[in-house]
Amino acid sequence: MAVEAEASAADFALSETNINWDRLDKTKFHVIGAVLFTFQSGLLHPTAVVKTRMQVTEAGLSHMPGISVFKRILRHDGIPGLYRGFATSAIGSLPGRVLALTSLEVSKDIMFKNTEGLNVSEATRIALSNGVAGLVSNIVSCIYFVPLDVISQRLMVQGLPEMTTYNGPFDVIRKVMKKEGIRGLYRGFGITVATQSPATALWWGAYGAAQHVIWRSLGYGNDVERKPSQLQLVTVQATAGTLASACSSVITTPIDTVKTRLQVMNDYAGRPSVMKTTRRLLEDDGWRGFYRGFGPRFLNMSLWGTSMIVTYELIKRLSLKH
Repeated sequence: MAVEAEASAADFALSETNINWDRLDKTKFHVIGAVLFTFQSGLLHPTAVVKTRMQVTEAGLSHMPGISVFKRILRHDGIPGLYRGFATSAIGSLPGRVLALTSLEVSKDIMFKNTEGLNVSEATRIALSNGVAGLVSNIVSCIYFVPLDVISQRLMVQGLPEMTTYNGPFDVIRKVMKKEGIRGLYRGFGITVATQSPATALWWGAYGAAQHVIWRSLGYGNDVERKPSQLQLVTVQATAGTLASACSSVITTPIDTVKTRLQVMNDYAGRPSVMKTTRRLLEDDGWRGFYRGFGPRFLNMSLWGTSMIVTYELIKRLSLKH
């Protein structure tokens, strides 16, 4: 018994910071995840509305600071204006989160086990398994989330010059389907998969590696018979999440700007395309146009990355099988 207790205490690195799929109560994991992630999305939704309006509107908002756009929305539309599209996004995201979380954890577990025989460091194995899991999860979830993204973003920008007005999410679906068919709901799908999948893989890989390195630098490891406090867990996970988000936001903002405009703009000659959207953005604003909404996006991704990973790790600890 004493030997077992010592072995359990020595398993710190994987048991406390890398809770695998087999150790989770799946029902609790998805229920708690749905509640906490919906709450988190509600806190961050206003920054997404500000970012989206800065990226697509021709009413001068693209050249205003993010805080000014925020105040303008409050002045004209009040608090409801900052939460346009939230109900659609929050309710519609529930099935998608089940798909995303399940594919993330299952693929991470499979990848980590299959790299056991490789002659690489544990940090590399963690980064590799996390990165592949992020890639797989993003591809799976894009099939569900891209139409939801199109719907919620169109609700966010309605009422602005040249933007169509909708009577709720089902009206968006009806009008888009009538004009473009199912293809309209999947506007930006190709660019989303082609760009977000590597970015998601980069984020999860960077997070896994950063967390592992930080723990090692603090003197923790499989051979250390002590466990971190809850404050230490949250601090390290938040720091690793912030670092991963900062890197990702700088790299992906230009692509996100093109994707967002492609999904919501209606005044194209012929069929909308990535090349048409890119050329028009260059003509309007030059290369600076690709960083429209960078401030709110940077803030959104940093807050999202930090709060998401702390929430996610909390969900996993709360969902452990007894």
